[in-house]
Amino acid sequence: MDLFDYSRSERRTGEPLANRMRPQTLDEFMGQHQIVGEGRLLRRAIQADQLAPMIFYGPPGTGKTTLAKIIANTTSAVFQQINAVTSGVAEIRSLTQAAKERLKYEDQKTVLFIDEIHRFNKGQQDALLPFVEDGTIILIGATTESPMFEINAALLSRSRLFRFEPLTNDALRQILNQALTNKTRGLGAYSIKVDEDALDHIINIANGDARTALQALELAVLTTPPSPDGHIHVTLAIAEESIQQRVLQYDKNGDNHYDTVSAFIKSMRGSDPDATLYWLAKMIRAGEDPRFIARRLYVHAAEDVGLADPNALLIAQAAAYAVEFVGMPEARIPLAEAALYIATAPKSNAVIAGIDKALQTVDNEQTGQIPLHLRDAHYKGASRLGHGKDYKYPHDYEDGFVPQDYLPEPLKNKTFYHPSPRGYEKTVQKRLDYLSHISKNFK
Repeated sequence: MDLFDYSRSERRTGEPLANRMRPQTLDEFMGQHQIVGEGRLLRRAIQADQLAPMIFYGPPGTGKTTLAKIIANTTSAVFQQINAVTSGVAEIRSLTQAAKERLKYEDQKTVLFIDEIHRFNKGQQDALLPFVEDGTIILIGATTESPMFEINAALLSRSRLFRFEPLTNDALRQILNQALTNKTRGLGAYSIKVDEDALDHIINIANGDARTALQALELAVLTTPPSPDGHIHVTLAIAEESIQQRVLQYDKNGDNHYDTVSAFIKSMRGSDPDATLYWLAKMIRAGEDPRFIARRLYVHAAEDVGLADPNALLIAQAAAYAVEFVGMPEARIPLAEAALYIATAPKSNAVIAGIDKALQTVDNEQTGQIPLHLRDAHYKGASRLGHGKDYKYPHDYEDGFVPQDYLPEPLKNKTFYHPSPRGYEKTVQKRLDYLSHISKNFK
């Protein structure tokens, strides 16, 4: 940083409110008490300047970069910061070489903060590993994606993971009130009145993201003309214009995607129609591919409802067809209908239990030969080999049923399908019991 950059950083003119209001000490830091509250491990490590490699993981606007900058202000180590979006292996090598020389000749450690570390590919992460391992650098990585998916296992195993949660409404309120009263870095130089319902709206829609809340407050204040006596009055109507849509934490390729889908599936399986609709609505609002949603409905109609209500699969199929034939936004209705049908239908996983047991049997047990009476007798010479001999045609018998062996000899008494006592499967079980009775009394 040159003198001109330093001068600009000191003036901070034109800098967004969210940047100006970044906490500069641990005492100013809001939220994340589970990580940096009094007596917590990370707080003690920062205060003692005894840092170890760590990964900060959580949604945007929850304080990951801010906490890294607080560490920069408190550590005696040299603090270096890069962004994984704009940096590559060459810059990593340059930084780590300088850190190695610094440690060797000046006995000074280097803290390397990498924002959006999940953007580094495997090769770039591998380039960091030996320098983290030998202590040349103390790595602090920040990511909005699950480290379990996006960060190499070797690098992750050498780092302490700290999970950042969305900020509470109380924490957001404190942050906004500080911004309104701080005359040096905030909006305290203005004469501002923010109605309570306007503040509530900003906090509610920001959804735990401090950056979004501060940006909305700044926009509301700076775009509201002052009254003749110089007062700025932010009403609910102004707040609604400043922040119109809730911030959804959803990445179609990230862990939030998988977590939301998981919640959707488990809500259907758990027969909760309200939760089912909520998670479906979140996916729709976040721009999830409706074909993906339709596929999940298709699978879980068979997996979780099965023959307890065979219509579930047909309705899921109709919803999938509607996605292709009608398209969004209208297809949201058949998707919701299918999701609600699955959620409220009787549940049985007997189908999946049956096919999985059959697959395990094929994989692990002696299958034996196909019984002669079940083999195809139509191709040339098959009948001379005895194929189809003694096969009993069920429609020639009363009830369209006749007992005979359909499984190979080694599996003669194997049972794969056990109907549940719910829904249509109760009828299925009655039918199987009736056929079993016929078999026992057949002459």
